[in-house]
Amino acid sequence: MKIYTKTGDKGLTSLIGGTRVPKHHIRIESYGTVDELNSYIGLVRDQDIDAHDKEVLKQIQDRLFTIGASLAADPEKSKMVIPDLELEDVELLEAEMDAMNENLPELLHFILPGGSNAISFCHVARCVCRRAERVTVLLAEESTVDEKVNIYLNRLSDYLFTLARKIANDDKIAENQWVPRVKKNEKKY
Repeated sequence: MKIYTKTGDKGLTSLIGGTRVPKHHIRIESYGTVDELNSYIGLVRDQDIDAHDKEVLKQIQDRLFTIGASLAADPEKSKMVIPDLELEDVELLEAEMDAMNENLPELLHFILPGGSNAISFCHVARCVCRRAERVTVLLAEESTVDEKVNIYLNRLSDYLFTLARKIANDDKIAENQWVPRVKKNEKKY
């Protein structure tokens, strides 16, 4: 099977269900951003991090493929059975964050991204996740999107932030705290 089809050479692509749309369509942007996020999650997974965290990230990648398939389907025409995203998937992220937070210092400052490649990659993935969420929220205003998709993406960005903090803690890397400069006679935040 050839990987190239030439069917998109004029700027159109097909959704699951056969509908042809421009490659700049919001639905394409939404699942394309989720695909980009999945690639960054893979990059985080390839770092020297805890084996349990790697396994959770693999599960997240699987769920992101499910989300991508859901977003790639024309809700009006697709007859393909798409795997479901479940509330248990969101609950897994919450449970993982709760477990990580038990061993983390109290968060008293905003955190600047950085400290190591693994930490920085978590923050890049978090930012891409937020963009994916923004795009799917926009898509949901004009078309059908499973509400669990936006809930999952919202929770996933929190998970990635917490994972960055955990990696810093595990590797004994001080967090880059943002401490805003205050001019004389100005109030602090």
